[in-house]
Amino acid sequence: MVVLAASIVSKSGKVIVSRQFVDMSRIRIEGLLAAFPKLVGTGKQHTYVETENVRYVYQPIETLYLLLVTNKQSNILEDLETLRLLSKLVPEYSLSLDEEGISKSAFELIFAFDEVISLGHKENVTVAQVKQYCEMESHEEKLHKLVLQSKINETKDVMKRKASEIDKNKIEKNRGDKGGFMSLQSMGSGRIDSGFSDLNISSTGSGFGSGSGFGLTTDLDSYSSKSKGRQPSTATAPSKGLGMQLGKTQKTNQFLESLKAEGEVILEDVQPKAGKTKSAALPPTDPITLTVEEKLNVTLKKDGGMSNFDVQGQLSLQILNQEDALIQVKIESGDEPSILFKTHPNMNKELFSNENILGLKDPNRPFPTGQTGDASGVGLLKWRMQTTDESKVPLTINCWPSVSGNETYVNIEYEASSKFDLRNVVISVPVPSLHEAPSVKQIDGEWRYDSRNSFLEWCILLIDDTNRSGSLEFVVPPADSSAFFPISVQFSATSTYSGLQVNNVIPLKGGPAPKFSQRTQLITENYQVV
Repeated sequence: MVVLAASIVSKSGKVIVSRQFVDMSRIRIEGLLAAFPKLVGTGKQHTYVETENVRYVYQPIETLYLLLVTNKQSNILEDLETLRLLSKLVPEYSLSLDEEGISKSAFELIFAFDEVISLGHKENVTVAQVKQYCEMESHEEKLHKLVLQSKINETKDVMKRKASEIDKNKIEKNRGDKGGFMSLQSMGSGRIDSGFSDLNISSTGSGFGSGSGFGLTTDLDSYSSKSKGRQPSTATAPSKGLGMQLGKTQKTNQFLESLKAEGEVILEDVQPKAGKTKSAALPPTDPITLTVEEKLNVTLKKDGGMSNFDVQGQLSLQILNQEDALIQVKIESGDEPSILFKTHPNMNKELFSNENILGLKDPNRPFPTGQTGDASGVGLLKWRMQTTDESKVPLTINCWPSVSGNETYVNIEYEASSKFDLRNVVISVPVPSLHEAPSVKQIDGEWRYDSRNSFLEWCILLIDDTNRSGSLEFVVPPADSSAFFPISVQFSATSTYSGLQVNNVIPLKGGPAPKFSQRTQLITENYQVV
């Protein structure tokens, strides 16, 4: 079978979407498509028409035709199967099946057609696989965008410093003309210049290493003397009452402070919010999908210790096709003695106890197939783990608020267990209601201030062997130490406490073992420091 082109045309012959798959001239393809409306007769039941050289295989879609142009040697059954798959993809990408709706989603449809047909031949794919392939992210593209954004931000930093110097000179001149105030020059403007030259704008995030060029940087807008200034998220505030600190340089934006003294509104720059730890699960693409999921409920005490630790896990099965439903699942669990397993009532408990095989009591009864009420499938096995052993905690948080003068210094540190690599970590710290964002002096990662809910969110993309510990320091007006609790934590991991793995899927009707995939994740359901 060789597909020359796949197109969507109106009944009047207007081509709305067309994708050519073989090396033919454009005039030749346009001629074939222009001849199609003249060949289609009314009242005919079959969905193909042949000419001397090509075959048109088509299907009406309301007022349009979905059309495949193939050679006459192609298999008509394969042509119809390809046409049927394309007809399922069109409503997936187009909001309406009219000419306007198809035109708006033309590029998406062309990309989908490319996944179905390659060099004129049909690929063995499903609708779910095509959607997944079209939505997949490219790691190289993401890195390229991060590097490009980093360069853009560095250029903006230079522009901001130049604008700051110009505005500073204007303010010096205006204040010198007014009199009654000591000029900035006499106060030591050279020190201010050095402060600006040393100001570090880039994030100190340790997820991928800020020095590698791939770290995220703060997006800053250039401003004029009467526009709103934006203080970088990681610019450090002047130390008050802390004395000398080794290894740190005081980076003070005195120009913004002078703007505040004149009544200007200075807004804190905030980072984009880190992605949610609970991402939507992709639709299954393999005939059999087994999902191992553990939900973690932990309550830590702010003074040390743990009041609750509970892990609830489940193994779920999802089967797409009825012919793969007569199976048994061979599993292997870890060596955690405190985990208690419980099978579904329809499972053969003796078979599981003796051989670690999950199978139905009636071996002739198939598992449910297709879409079920639960997105992850049918639950086969559940387990629970409760312990008082603090070494099992994957991430511990220590918060140290201290009042100094008219300010409260809050130091927070995390320590992560070496057993798990944690992803998309978000540590939400409640802060007193403020008109401005807290002054963040030092941070390993990124931060965002949620002014509506009065939360400072500390975000780390990845915690692995390179950053098992980290710290955050910020300053707020005087507040009671209890105002910074409870601290909520969210993260995910690709390894679990149970260590449960699917070794094999055994077909009961004989033949080769069906293809299967396994998904494993550990997520937080309720993780707090109180």
